[in-house]
Amino acid sequence: MEEERKQFLCGVVEGFYGRPWSMDQRKVLFQWMQRWGLNTYLYGPKDDLKHRLLWREVYSPEEEGQLRTLIIEAQSRGLRFVYALSPGQDIVFSSSCDMTLLKRKLRQVSDLGCQAFAILFDDIDHSMCQADSEAFASFAHAQVTVTNEMYRFLGEPPVFLFCPTEYCGSLCSPSVSKSPYLQTVGEDLLPNITVIWTGSKVISRKLSVDCLAEVESVLQRPPLIWDNLHANDYDSRRLFLGPFKGREPQLRSHLRGLLLNPNCEFEANYIPLHTLGSWHRTGKEEMKDEECEYCPDRALSAALHDWMEELNQPLQAGRQSSRTDQRSSVPTSRCKTPDRSDCPSTFRGSSAVAKLPVFPLNSSSPPSSPTKGEREPREGEKRRPNQPSQPNHQPPGSRPGAPPGGGRGQRAQGRGVCSGKGLLSESQVRLLVGLHYLPHEHGPSAQKLLQDLTWLKSNCHVVGVNSKKAPPQKVDEWRGRASRFLSLCEDIAQLHCSVVGGANRAVLYDLYPYVWDLRNTALVAKAFICWLDGRVLSDSSTLGSWRNCFHWCGKTTGADLLGVESEPWVFKGGVSGEVQMLLPIGSSSELFTHPPPLFPTSRLYNIRPYHSKDKVELYRMVRQLHLRTQGGQESSSAHPDVIGDRCLGPCLALCPEYSFILEDELGVCGCVLGILDVRSFAKRCQASWIPAMRDKYPPKGSTHPNTQDLIQLMEEDQGEYPDSLLYHFPSQLRLDALPELVDISVSRTLLTALLTALKANGSQGVFCEVQPTDRQRLEFLTKLGFLEILRGEARSREGVVLGRLL
Repeated sequence: MEEERKQFLCGVVEGFYGRPWSMDQRKVLFQWMQRWGLNTYLYGPKDDLKHRLLWREVYSPEEEGQLRTLIIEAQSRGLRFVYALSPGQDIVFSSSCDMTLLKRKLRQVSDLGCQAFAILFDDIDHSMCQADSEAFASFAHAQVTVTNEMYRFLGEPPVFLFCPTEYCGSLCSPSVSKSPYLQTVGEDLLPNITVIWTGSKVISRKLSVDCLAEVESVLQRPPLIWDNLHANDYDSRRLFLGPFKGREPQLRSHLRGLLLNPNCEFEANYIPLHTLGSWHRTGKEEMKDEECEYCPDRALSAALHDWMEELNQPLQAGRQSSRTDQRSSVPTSRCKTPDRSDCPSTFRGSSAVAKLPVFPLNSSSPPSSPTKGEREPREGEKRRPNQPSQPNHQPPGSRPGAPPGGGRGQRAQGRGVCSGKGLLSESQVRLLVGLHYLPHEHGPSAQKLLQDLTWLKSNCHVVGVNSKKAPPQKVDEWRGRASRFLSLCEDIAQLHCSVVGGANRAVLYDLYPYVWDLRNTALVAKAFICWLDGRVLSDSSTLGSWRNCFHWCGKTTGADLLGVESEPWVFKGGVSGEVQMLLPIGSSSELFTHPPPLFPTSRLYNIRPYHSKDKVELYRMVRQLHLRTQGGQESSSAHPDVIGDRCLGPCLALCPEYSFILEDELGVCGCVLGILDVRSFAKRCQASWIPAMRDKYPPKGSTHPNTQDLIQLMEEDQGEYPDSLLYHFPSQLRLDALPELVDISVSRTLLTALLTALKANGSQGVFCEVQPTDRQRLEFLTKLGFLEILRGEARSREGVVLGRLL
């Protein structure tokens, strides 16, 4: 018994909000823990209602069976199973009835074989009801009294934990050493009950001997650290794959133990727990001298080496091996939604959980829902017209007079189409970890991404519209750095593709929302950097300069703003959020934050500025879309260009710098067009475009009898808009050729790239005219922050005008 009280407890807390881990996942966890020398598992998932909200209710016979199985499994692996209960939200401390119910619940779990317990009073209101105020001298006294009673009731087990309401330095009033609450806990809590502590913060960047010595003195016992270093339940866009860090093994002499509260996503915790095991082993006195020093980088390398085997195992969601189950689809599993609570605690914040649907294991992407019966071409099938099998785009950073940078053709030679099951390479896994590192620290790849984007943003004037006087070496430097940035963005897109196309579906389901989110943000950033070269206006522009549109200084990143003393939830989004905020429209969260698609697809997408050679393919695409809406065949007498000339021609001819192309491995599959200044654009159309169209489609002797009606429509298209509209929304968006995709987020990303360019050159608002019957497009724009501002008034037609400020 005494030896158990002295053992250093090191292991895992399952204490997050969201869908708890499955029984199969916990069994794998116990295998990991045994393998890596960890010894303690604390059961406290917030979505087990009978752990927190319905703590008074006993477990059903079925629930008892599951809990008993879990306890036996842990003990068979040599692990201590700690059952935690959180009654603090509504317990009446002075109620004999509540005390009886609390004892009944703990006795039930004890009878299942559990020998270690925890009572948690975290994240609750400090106030007491009138009955408790009359019965107890203070809130701390009430908690301590109940905890002592439960400890004695259970026979004073060797491991009994108590989580105070003031569980970190920042929550103590007025300070750790002067907190009356902690003083009461230290004086009145029975000496063999261990107190839980998270450090100076809820999520502590570092744990120092000095800070622990202070709290140890107040509590009159060494605390147990509930370590939130890798907890991510406070931010749906962040994942932490980096090594256990900032806790020196020498802390052991000041602690009763350390339990890591990791990522909600089970598969994301391999490296955090592997490196925790390394930390624990190097802290033991019996280790050889040369192995006593814990090195996070060395521990990370060892964990990466072992994780590579796990990543490429053919596991289905839920950790079932596809070797023994060859069914054509995977079981449904969870996927985090983007709406989590903003509560500043990893213990708080609810996370609704959505299921990803079943989709074939042997398919890189499911059929497209908008066009039933159609499917994406597979390898060996006919490619899109006018699309060579090996595109040859100019390298990134080139002038806009040539094919713009960022195209698929700039991929490293030898990279093929992403499809089917493949193996994640070590370089890809290192990239994945570097992009999702730690809450207070970015990995090398993320640091490079943010540093390059910040520098390119701050120095874009050397490649602006009026940059002829810029020194050639400065231009070359900018383009060289742009090329490296674009290459890294492309690696991120390839990483997304490899995760989706990989054999390990368990990893896919847990990591997909994060690699997908960063892929989309990187697509916008990549398109924007390509666009900057030769397209950004100078400071003397009447519309202002893009650098005036930014909310952050060019030399500052989110990590810099946070500092050591800030909690990570102060800045949302991690690397994706910081890249977002370095873009001109970074404050428009609705453009970046939305649920991932139901069907993950490994199709490799790219967004880039338009080039003149794209015109033929765009005209063909918009003609096909038009014919589909008409539900008929193309008339043999119709001019093949007339639809393209009406829908795309004016923008491509007069302001091509605000046109963006979406392409995949098969070629161009979408575009979006913009007009920076509608007033000047309309004048230019009347002066040059309309006359050119009259020459192209002469009224007399035309072999295309329907063209004159379309000429009239072209003239109407360039009609006048009210001054009241253009005052607030000087720019226009034309959604004439959006793609039909399984991953609708790519359409959002394409539109976001255009809005970024318009904002960069000084636009303060953009509008789009949509037919009232086009409900899909109206809904699409509404979700992106567009609001209806005119209906049936624009140019005396029945269109609905939607606008949004930039």
